[in-house]
Amino acid sequence: MATTMSGLTRKRELGRGERVLPGIWRLRLPLPWPGIPHCNAWAIAAGDGIVLVDTGLHEPGSMAHLDRALAMVNLRIENVKLLVCTHAHADHYGQAATILERVECELWMHPNHAHMIEAAQNPQATLDRRLEIARQSGVPEAPQRAYEQASKGQGSGIAAVVAPDRDLVAGVEIQTDLGPWKILETPGHAPSHVCLYQEERRILISGDHLVGRISPYYDYGWTADPAGEFLESLSAVEDLDMRLCLAGHARPFTDVQAHINANRVLVAERLEACVTMLATADPVTVFEAIPLVYGPEITRENAGWWLNETLCYLRHLELAGVAACLRDDPSQAARWTLA
Repeated sequence: MATTMSGLTRKRELGRGERVLPGIWRLRLPLPWPGIPHCNAWAIAAGDGIVLVDTGLHEPGSMAHLDRALAMVNLRIENVKLLVCTHAHADHYGQAATILERVECELWMHPNHAHMIEAAQNPQATLDRRLEIARQSGVPEAPQRAYEQASKGQGSGIAAVVAPDRDLVAGVEIQTDLGPWKILETPGHAPSHVCLYQEERRILISGDHLVGRISPYYDYGWTADPAGEFLESLSAVEDLDMRLCLAGHARPFTDVQAHINANRVLVAERLEACVTMLATADPVTVFEAIPLVYGPEITRENAGWWLNETLCYLRHLELAGVAACLRDDPSQAARWTLA
């Protein structure tokens, strides 16, 4: 059993594998996070082996789940001839080092993965960064201290840092039995994010750029405008006209355009809510803005997610000349207002 942040328990999933199409298998790997019970890795036939796309999170027993999922579709880790990561978040890259200890193959990943290196090699720096963002955003002292205590001793979800053998950027192709997969750089969710697409069959491996549930998440603080990058990446994926999406956290789905549209609508609604909030309130901290934008009460489960998301929307509006951040006193939380 796993304990959620709210104190409830739920039964942990086991690794599971299933065929999606001839030559493509979904490997469903468990996660310990509330509301996100699993992530997907993808195995693609390639000659006498497979290309493995994404790895799952590293934690005690996690490789056994990957082994189990592979075995369910008559594959083994030794079949991996190439390891590819859609981005450098722990649930997509975390077991890369462990896999490479067991098989001789290359790792391909986008080069903008500094966010992963800090999390894996210096977790205290990552925690300090998050606490400073919380302080600047007006999060009260008590929740900050509670978060700090809860974070101590938690692993990064990354077995070890292993550098990619090849940068996964536009122009690179991955050869498989289904034909070549091309790379589309899709920052927004993470600076290192890419999607893979098989043009002839119109199949997209979307990582976390498009997922089943419409709930954008952005890495804040690593690029100038994550929300703007995400919107641009939606347009880039739309231009591909894909008919099947293999996402990082969903069953395969065919309504790709509907997912693109729904993400655009949600982002537009959140940006409009931010503008309305700034127009009707005195200058506010990000923490004060969250319930005005989202409505529901801030909880331990949603606080970090919404803090990052709101910061990214306000930053996007600031770059557009719509919002302004008041940073007169560095010792005090920043406040936001209309420009």
